[in-house]
Amino acid sequence: MRKISLLLVFVLVTFFTQSQTINLFDGKSLDGWYMDVPDLEADSSLRIPFIIRDGLLVSLGTPQGHLITETEYDNYTLELDYRFAGKPGNCGILVHASTPRALYDMFPKSIEVQLMHSNAGDFWCIEQNIEVEDMVARRGPKEEWGVNGKKKRRIMNLTDDSEKPLGEWNHIKIVCNADKVTVWLNGDLVNDGFNATATRGKIALQAEGAEVEFKNVTLTEL
Repeated sequence: MRKISLLLVFVLVTFFTQSQTINLFDGKSLDGWYMDVPDLEADSSLRIPFIIRDGLLVSLGTPQGHLITETEYDNYTLELDYRFAGKPGNCGILVHASTPRALYDMFPKSIEVQLMHSNAGDFWCIEQNIEVEDMVARRGPKEEWGVNGKKKRRIMNLTDDSEKPLGEWNHIKIVCNADKVTVWLNGDLVNDGFNATATRGKIALQAEGAEVEFKNVTLTEL
């Protein structure tokens, strides 16, 4: 009986400590997400920039704005596949998103993981900050660093050739663990940040000018 009890305790501890993976996109709806699109709010006749098409989550690029999770998260691994559906352009994934429209009356307070073609993996500081090794080389002169306005908010990624050719799917993995944000693109380490000024928040996908398709959007708790 004692052996059975110990086995039961082991099974229960294992069950409750296992990482849980959440599908953030079910391929059918935008359940669990909401949009913040300033121009659409001002003019409801404009097209909705985030849609479902052929089982994919699609950012049409315009009008510009964000698709944001209803839930806040901390200590997780976010993974998804993305590709530019037509012409290459700009887009991004925001982690630790909080105050809406904190920058330029558009971008929520957050840390952006860039998806812009040829720059995927860059960090952009949006009213939050993060540090990396070789900060001056990758961000510019220290006196010009900042998190808003015309300050140097971009922190360049570590590689130049991790993106797949246009039209092919890219796989991005973002690990947010305490004050660290680490990014892999197609298996390559492309950024490794620490001392983030935020450690919890919502996740957002951008509509920022280019059409982008997303699939396999999952979050695994650490």
